[in-house]
Amino acid sequence: MGNDTTPITMKDIARATGVSVATVSRALKNSPRISKEKRDEIQAYANEHNFTPNLIAESLRTSRIKPTKTIGVIIPEYTHYYFSSILSGIDMEAAARGYSLMVAQSGEKYENEVRICQKFYENKVCGVIVSQAKDTKEYTHFEKLISAGIPLIFYDRICTGVDASRVVVDDYQGTFNAIKHLIDTGCRHIAYFGSPKNLEISKNRYNGYRDAMLQGKLAIEEQFVKVCDNRDDAEKVAREILEEENIPDAFFAVNDETAIGILTTAKRMGYRIPQDISICGFTNSNQSTACDPPLTTVEQRGVEIGRQAAGILIGKVEGIFTKESIEKRIVKTRLVTRQSTR
Repeated sequence: MGNDTTPITMKDIARATGVSVATVSRALKNSPRISKEKRDEIQAYANEHNFTPNLIAESLRTSRIKPTKTIGVIIPEYTHYYFSSILSGIDMEAAARGYSLMVAQSGEKYENEVRICQKFYENKVCGVIVSQAKDTKEYTHFEKLISAGIPLIFYDRICTGVDASRVVVDDYQGTFNAIKHLIDTGCRHIAYFGSPKNLEISKNRYNGYRDAMLQGKLAIEEQFVKVCDNRDDAEKVAREILEEENIPDAFFAVNDETAIGILTTAKRMGYRIPQDISICGFTNSNQSTACDPPLTTVEQRGVEIGRQAAGILIGKVEGIFTKESIEKRIVKTRLVTRQSTR
């Protein structure tokens, strides 16, 4: 087989071993109706070529119940509020239209994402909805799904290397509006904590920050621009910045979790929020109202993103959109001002 990763079928095994597909099926189930010699030959060939049974097809053969229409969903993290709210939106739309979900977590790892896509392919999902992992830089696994005729929809983190439908929030405008709010309330030295630069979402948010600073005629102070997008790192990096002689009078963070890490550290170090330092996040998660003071943040509307992504995918499956059409949706954000900014 070489480097060919295309899964083999029972038909392929039948052809290679000179028997019928029914005989292959029986041999793989150790049926005594097939001679031990032939069973061993068929099973050895299947193992050698990494044969994986199509579980859904098998269930169709053994059940009179009409199969469930299944959508594969990949999320980077189950525990992240934003991704779980998107999953909720996908589930609502899918359930309303008679579809169920097969959900997997990439854990932000490229190799997990590849494995999940392969598993979805083997289980014959009707389409895949995905937010790519942070360290994904190769896209063959996505291209394979598309070439197999499986509709692929990106949400939040889109893959610019693959021409596919996507649903995103207006990351640029949401960040621009947040930075403008900080400037309008008197902040002049604004730190920016963002995600890895290879992600399109990171570029869009950074550009919103940069353009708002330019419009406000403020210098971007590079020592305040950090790749930092989780709470643990934020507590460490914020401490390092706030121990310097010249410190920011505001922080913008790429998500609420990071913003709360900054807020906690600044308070622990004796700074008053927002009198000394303003802090703004991005998500409007449950955490944003549970911290003290409550967090100013950009609302991402995850449920709406999920609904729209599922709607596009089901539209492709049911022929409302052609499989080749590229649907691009941008969900508008909203700045929610609370007590963490002046």
